[in-house]
Amino acid sequence: MNMRWIAVALVVAGTPAFAQTAWPDKPVKLVVGFTAGSATDVSGRLFAQKFSEAWGQPVVVENVAGNSGAIGSDRVAKAAPDGYTLMWAGNAAITILPSLQTLPFDPVKDFAHISTAVSTASIVLVNNDLPVKSLADLIAHAKANPGKLSYGSPGVGTPQHVTGELLGNLAGIKMEHIPYRGANLVDVMSGVVPVGIQNAGAGMPFVRDGRVRGLAITSLKRSPGAPDLPTVAEQGFPGFEAISWFALLAPAGTPQPILDKVREASLKVLADPEIQKKLAAMGLEPVGSTGAETKAAIVADIPKWAKVIKEAGIKPAN
Repeated sequence: MNMRWIAVALVVAGTPAFAQTAWPDKPVKLVVGFTAGSATDVSGRLFAQKFSEAWGQPVVVENVAGNSGAIGSDRVAKAAPDGYTLMWAGNAAITILPSLQTLPFDPVKDFAHISTAVSTASIVLVNNDLPVKSLADLIAHAKANPGKLSYGSPGVGTPQHVTGELLGNLAGIKMEHIPYRGANLVDVMSGVVPVGIQNAGAGMPFVRDGRVRGLAITSLKRSPGAPDLPTVAEQGFPGFEAISWFALLAPAGTPQPILDKVREASLKVLADPEIQKKLAAMGLEPVGSTGAETKAAIVADIPKWAKVIKEAGIKPAN
């Protein structure tokens, strides 16, 4: 090889495009904005393990909990855009919190959106002694007993909280919101709070066992795990959809070939029958959207929830 071709080879080897072909050549960090053992953490670790196997490098989950995932999101937004810091993001920090507080990051501009990996609906459920058997019954009961009905959610600003407020706005009812720190199924079961809105993974076992009564699921279509549970949409609210999701994000500016490689790996994870079983057990359904689709959904959801938050007068938790 003459000196001219050696020089060309050295230039090519030093370009970002060439360097990207070797990614990853060291451990990758997957930031999860919630504590170890949470549904967000457990699902993220399933993907991290499979990514490690596919890439031949450790993919280490780093739990950066706090403020509904916003602290971890901020850390990723400010990380180097080299592909070695990724985010397993929940929609609360990305689409709901921007309307509740001033965040140190922009959920659209500060991230490269890779893929919405999985989603889960919420369930509207009630104490068995409440004299309602359908969503229409619940609405009628709330109207007949103004100011006397309350519902519990996993906390202020959670997807389940804003779902309850959206439903109340559309139905013309007002139920007092009782925020919990996590699942509130036991209190619904005992009657401490008569109504609950909980994610499907946590709520479905209680419904199946008859410990609470399920009235509706908040996805557009019925869940394969609960085909007898009607949607909110088919009970008088066409187009109603309020779901939670987990998406793969990276710092803005991360090279596209790396984003493509991460999405390709995530699609292979979602196609794994064993992973599908584990996700189903957590009430999660595979999505596998493109980065453009994920970004479009975020752009659409931020004003949707901003309207609900403003109309309901929701304030940040203390």
